[in-house]
Amino acid sequence: PCPISILPYSLSLPHTHAYRVLDPIDGTKSFITGKPLFGTLIACLKNGTPIIGIVDQCVLNERWLGIVGKGTTLNGKPVNSNVPTPIATRSELKESMMYATTPHMFREGEECDKFAQLCRTVKRPLYGADCYAYAILASGFGADIVVEADLGLYDYCALVPVVEGAGG
Repeated sequence: PCPISILPYSLSLPHTHAYRVLDPIDGTKSFITGKPLFGTLIACLKNGTPIIGIVDQCVLNERWLGIVGKGTTLNGKPVNSNVPTPIATRSELKESMMYATTPHMFREGEECDKFAQLCRTVKRPLYGADCYAYAILASGFGADIVVEADLGLYDYCALVPVVEGAGG
């Protein structure tokens, strides 16, 4: 169990003990503009490693829970990013659907150039799903790849156990 220790955005994570990391509104721009793909991210870290992750999408009443060593569930039912669906079995980038929050998150130069190359390679780049892109990736619903840049600790800690617990 994690003690009641919530780290605000501005702090670095100590690598001892257990901590909760909270992002109350992941997808702030989506939230303030009325786009219903924002979510709440909650993680429990032990010795600096995410061990429990929750992605809560209140608008659609969906909650993913990933626990290291136990897998990932969506509303209590196990999910798998590698379920045998036409999308989840894509083996080549040219067949893959890729999500990113925005192409503007990639820095000018090499990072932006590599992202542009990846966009030209995949079947279709899609934008604007924030944490929900990782949730649908974990569920095998239609995202094959999620590519992001400039993420803070609060942006990814909950996503790690959710995606890895689903086989991603």
